[in-house]
Amino acid sequence: MRGVLGGAPLRVFGKAIHAIARISDEFCFDPLEKGLALRSVNSSRSAYAYIFFSSMFFQHYCWTAVSQPCQKEKQLSLPCKLFIKSVLPVFRCVNVLERNVEKCSIYTNTNEHHITFQLLCRNGVIKTYNLTFQECDPLQAVFAKHMCPNILKVHSRLLADIMIHFPTSQEEVTLSVTPMKVCFRSYAEEDADFSKTMLTEIQLNPDEFDYFQVGVDSEVTFCLKELRGLLAFSEATHGPVSIHFDVSGRPVAFSIEDMVLEASFILATLSDIDNGTASQEPLCCSRIPER
Repeated sequence: MRGVLGGAPLRVFGKAIHAIARISDEFCFDPLEKGLALRSVNSSRSAYAYIFFSSMFFQHYCWTAVSQPCQKEKQLSLPCKLFIKSVLPVFRCVNVLERNVEKCSIYTNTNEHHITFQLLCRNGVIKTYNLTFQECDPLQAVFAKHMCPNILKVHSRLLADIMIHFPTSQEEVTLSVTPMKVCFRSYAEEDADFSKTMLTEIQLNPDEFDYFQVGVDSEVTFCLKELRGLLAFSEATHGPVSIHFDVSGRPVAFSIEDMVLEASFILATLSDIDNGTASQEPLCCSRIPER
């Protein structure tokens, strides 16, 4: 696989790496014929991330396969596992990448088990990172979001403005909906010392959403850490965020789609909150069939 990107797409790609970093310390780099997929699931399987960049996202994209175009590379592009701590330094200071880097080339060398990120800086300096990878079997979350009775679509800027009111120490947040309102509020265990806990609650009207569908009154509680990563990524794409969910205990999906990319973060939610025995069921994941 070989891909070249620069300008605004380079900043978006860097934001995607930082968003993936909030899920796990490793991720799957999965070149496909139609584009590049990044996948990650955390160790407890309570959070899954999938970000796909179509070939049109890149200035140039070539998915190599034996006896296919791009013969000079003569490699088969395979899913491979990278450790996030080795990739983050490539995209450090992601907000200035667009100004300082003219283009970034990404290519795989399956014979040497390397993925190379090469940055051509505007001052003429070329930075090359050869990162060792391991072959892996990519996972996908088994979750039919189109079956969810509740769907909200909101601009990423509004959602980010809501979440900024929750302190960075806040681990989980509860989203509750009725046909009349939407509420985001802090979640705290029953045995928490409320005299030392800051509780935040923000209510929204249906007309503040780009799309509003509530099929069943419900509330779901999920981890805020992973969502913050998606929001930083979504602001770079300037697109709306869709939220698909059902009742407590069922996953909630936050997704972004536009012409050249799509992203989906699927988070487990707490169940049996009303009974005082909150628990979290791991996400159901399956291996992607060999291509």
